Amino acid sequence: MVDKILIVDDDQDLLKILESCMKDKYEVDTAWNGDLALNLLGKKRYSLVLLDIMLPGADGFSILKRIRENYAVPVILLTAKNSQSDKVSGLYIGADDYITKPFDIKELLARVASQIRRNTVLNNGLSKMEELKYPNITISPASKAVRTKDREIFLTGKEFDVLYFLAATPRHVYTKKQIYKAVWQEDYVYDDDNIMAVISKIRKKIEVNPATPEFICTIRGVGYRFDGGI
Repeated sequence: MVDKILIVDDDQDLLKILESCMKDKYEVDTAWNGDLALNLLGKKRYSLVLLDIMLPGADGFSILKRIRENYAVPVILLTAKNSQSDKVSGLYIGADDYITKPFDIKELLARVASQIRRNTVLNNGLSKMEELKYPNITISPASKAVRTKDREIFLTGKEFDVLYFLAATPRHVYTKKQIYKAVWQEDYVYDDDNIMAVISKIRKKIEVNPATPEFICTIRGVGYRFDGGI
């Protein structure tokens, strides 16, 4: 089965270049604004979305928020800005990765392949892992669903991977470096913003009060620990 990619950018020339570079390996759809992108997402199941921040009408951040409300598809942000705040904002909203224009096409293709691989191969592997049950929370790899006392929550691939990694060994404190290497499967290069953004997203979804978390606790100066209401 061929992976499907949706590229969202108002630069028609760039759309043609990216489609040409990817069409031999992926099924590629393109959209030049957010409304068209959301319409396509409602019709097809994509393996990845490349999303430009600077779009006519609703910007990429707004579209990313709407994607995250309905879909767990990996999203890589494309941005002409080199601002750290833009990158961090995208990660907090729910982006899986970002790349700054102008970019090397080989690097972009490698990032795309990496995200798709993690969202398929790694997550398929997770589905074979056991369901984790604690007094106040149940974590199900098969559906990537989390059930608390009163509700069921669905996480994105990266959010689920981080939560499962921590929950598999409750009360054990992991450093950011350990979490990053285990979940991202890359060498750690002080990418604290990425980890903190994912932890923040998980807390907003599963905690009654994210400011006083019951499940994922911060151990100052060290890292994070899963308590699970135990």
